[in-house]
Amino acid sequence: MANNKEMRVVKGLDVERYMGRWYEIASFPSFFQPRDGANTRATYTLKEDKATVHVLNETWSGGKRDSIEGIAYKADPKSDEAKLKVKFYVPPFLPIIPVVGNYWVLYVDPDYQVALVGEPTRKSLWILARKTHIDDEIYNLVVEKAKEEGYDVTKLHKTPQSDPPPEGEGPNDNKGIWWIKSLFGK
Repeated sequence: MANNKEMRVVKGLDVERYMGRWYEIASFPSFFQPRDGANTRATYTLKEDKATVHVLNETWSGGKRDSIEGIAYKADPKSDEAKLKVKFYVPPFLPIIPVVGNYWVLYVDPDYQVALVGEPTRKSLWILARKTHIDDEIYNLVVEKAKEEGYDVTKLHKTPQSDPPPEGEGPNDNKGIWWIKSLFGK
């Protein structure tokens, strides 16, 4: 695997076109998402300063909505590369500890309907789309792009999505139990 080469990221990302709701089609499982998460999605909203993005990540686990909010911003404001930083405060029930991660847009189709997002250690990967499902041909094309960037795509897990997706917020897990469980890999 070509893990030593520098990843290619999107240059000249049209941030305003990238805003809105994205559904998680597939991802690498991670400790910060519930294992039984379904209908996972992210909603991005550009703030008035045009430099900061409000991030709302949601998933449904055990019939309840789990969510976390944060911000995203360019890692290097002078660069035209789509290398962002995302910052969330944890735990969700008492958000006091900032956690910052990388969010690199590796691919976005010309119509801004499908995106591939990763980060430099290649431990996280997401395939996102504007709809809850994409054609196998498109999925395979995006997976191939991930392979070209040195990702072990055998780790990809398809995210269950309802059609139509859940509307509104649904019942919340207000206690943040999902976050505590995630520390133990549940």
